[in-house]
Amino acid sequence: GVVEDVTQIILNVKKIALKLNGSDDQEETMEINVKGPAQITAGDIVAGADVDILNPDLYIATVADGATFHMRMTADRARGYVSADENKTRNTDMPIGVLAVDSIYTPIERVNYQVENARVGQRADYDKLTLDVWTNGSINPSEAIALAAKILTEHLAMFVDLTDEAKNAEIMVEKEETHKEKMLEM
Repeated sequence: GVVEDVTQIILNVKKIALKLNGSDDQEETMEINVKGPAQITAGDIVAGADVDILNPDLYIATVADGATFHMRMTADRARGYVSADENKTRNTDMPIGVLAVDSIYTPIERVNYQVENARVGQRADYDKLTLDVWTNGSINPSEAIALAAKILTEHLAMFVDLTDEAKNAEIMVEKEETHKEKMLEM
């Protein structure tokens, strides 16, 4: 009674963009219950108040007349990528008939960067970094860059703490402009 095979349905389901608003360790259960004839989209998913479906128009499957489609899914929070095998071993109490799929937790879809020469005052030896960030909508690009910078800073902090000299070095020092420099900028 369903036009697509299981593989195609799973590939479509993996494209669903979700945002979980609850606590970090909370697992959310979502369901789809549809009687045919119907086209199933992500908007047909019944989920708790803590789940936002960000692409409700995403096509999942087509159900024929007289057929019923039922699917139960779980969603949780994590980082990066988790393979289907890891998901299966993490959930050892899965009943027979449950299909573990790989999980892609990153909200970043694509990133482009460009480095150009930049001029600041009379100096032309600076670089300008332009970042183009595309996300799935669960986070905006500015938040994604800020979070990535925070993660990178925390990871690199252990290297800074290796010596007191590096720890106490002043790197970003604000330069005081002279009267002549101020006049030249006008």
